[in-house]
Amino acid sequence: MTVLNNGNTESYVKIPKIKFTKLFINGEFVDSVSGKTFETVDPRTEEVIARIAAGDKEDVDLAVKAAREAFDHGPWPRLPGCERRRLMLKFADLINENVEELAALDTVDAGKLYDLGKIVDIPGAAETIRYYAGAADKIHGATLKMSRDLQAYTLHEPVGVVGHIIPWNFPSQMFVMKVGPALAAGCTMVVKPAEQTPLSALYYAHLAKLAGIPDGVLNVITGHGSTAGAAISSHMDIDKVSFTGSTEVGRLVMQAAAASNLKPVSLELGGKSPFIIFDDVDVDKVSDLALQGSFHNKGEICVAGSRVFVQEGIYDKFLVKLAEKVKSWVVGDPFNPKVHQGPQVDKQQYDKILSYIDHGKKGGATLLSGGKPGGEKGYYIEPTIFTDVTDDMIIAKEEIFGPVMSVLKFKTVDEVIKRANATKYGLAAGIMTNDLNTANTVSRSIRAGVIWINCYFAFDRDLPYGGYKMSGFERDFGLEALYKYLHVKSVATPIHNSPWL
Repeated sequence: MTVLNNGNTESYVKIPKIKFTKLFINGEFVDSVSGKTFETVDPRTEEVIARIAAGDKEDVDLAVKAAREAFDHGPWPRLPGCERRRLMLKFADLINENVEELAALDTVDAGKLYDLGKIVDIPGAAETIRYYAGAADKIHGATLKMSRDLQAYTLHEPVGVVGHIIPWNFPSQMFVMKVGPALAAGCTMVVKPAEQTPLSALYYAHLAKLAGIPDGVLNVITGHGSTAGAAISSHMDIDKVSFTGSTEVGRLVMQAAAASNLKPVSLELGGKSPFIIFDDVDVDKVSDLALQGSFHNKGEICVAGSRVFVQEGIYDKFLVKLAEKVKSWVVGDPFNPKVHQGPQVDKQQYDKILSYIDHGKKGGATLLSGGKPGGEKGYYIEPTIFTDVTDDMIIAKEEIFGPVMSVLKFKTVDEVIKRANATKYGLAAGIMTNDLNTANTVSRSIRAGVIWINCYFAFDRDLPYGGYKMSGFERDFGLEALYKYLHVKSVATPIHNSPWL
């Protein structure tokens, strides 16, 4: 791989001035009750970008109070669906009008590729809002055919005040993935972005205000998970929590929700996804997919196909091709359009990934590529490939959330199904084969929520996304995401002297 010096970022793009650093409560940017702030750091340079208001329990209480008032007495849940649609479409238009600034915020805050943000992430965020705007006026129940003298129907009603706790790896996409369907359903909400990446969430709150979404409907509390996140999970006046993050924190969220008001919880958690390559494929093409599957977004993606199972007939050929292709992988400043991989999000994640790489080296795996930091400044790590990996190694079992690929050899279909399923996770899987029977058998046998055949990261806002086992439950994207923010109410009344039921 190639490691570029950070260089002068200003030669690539003008970095925006940070406009919003305060909490967003009831339509206004305000300081935290305590007056405390925390630093958000540029992972390219390890320098402080800005100081952000540190929300705590008292701030969550204020945000929930505003959201509750907006739900119980405000217009949002009572608007005709077509009116919610109109305002959400305006919100989406404003996102499109601010693509460059939003992309730059996610780059300086999370180390994400700027050009990819401009072309994919931010326009995709706007389209997600539009997708759910289109559903806002199509929420309806059903007329039921009863077995006795009753007339009955169902209503779909918004669950109420929702707490969204979102991660740092895709700040913009995660924000709209949660907020979009909840807005369409008529809910009000409190959003807590990750403390590592608060900037774009505050900007989206500003745009929602400009779009005309009523005060109190969308509130953003920046702060730490152990304080603000915990306060949301345990709040007695929040009706539902939607969380994306680690399995360990997901368990804490679920415990807090159960111990408080028994609020329902939606969890999208960790993964250790298998990327299965059968010996009937084009090795050149599939090696490109495998690199993307492990190293896209510097490996900070919960569906990373980091367990690469290769059938023995092409194993050696695949490794040669992989070693050749990774040499052209460029690590450096994510504002540079030539770069494939930016820095990890922060020092803690950087150190964690390097410790896993050390486990791989000491645990008996063979280092094919990378394996060390990618420069003297910034949280850069070389894309790392281990071969001769066995299922019992730490790097093959635990979610690393970084640019580390483990390559494992297999013989038969039955063997790889068993080994692919031998994990506590069940988020995604990739199957590379030209045999339809193999594709059908393996896709139905893998215990995971998303299966990609001869492709990877084939996301779409119409494709439900979520996990099995300890990767969580309920779904983001698709209409399934809309329905999780709706209660089903059944209504029945007697009918007398009707000629038919």
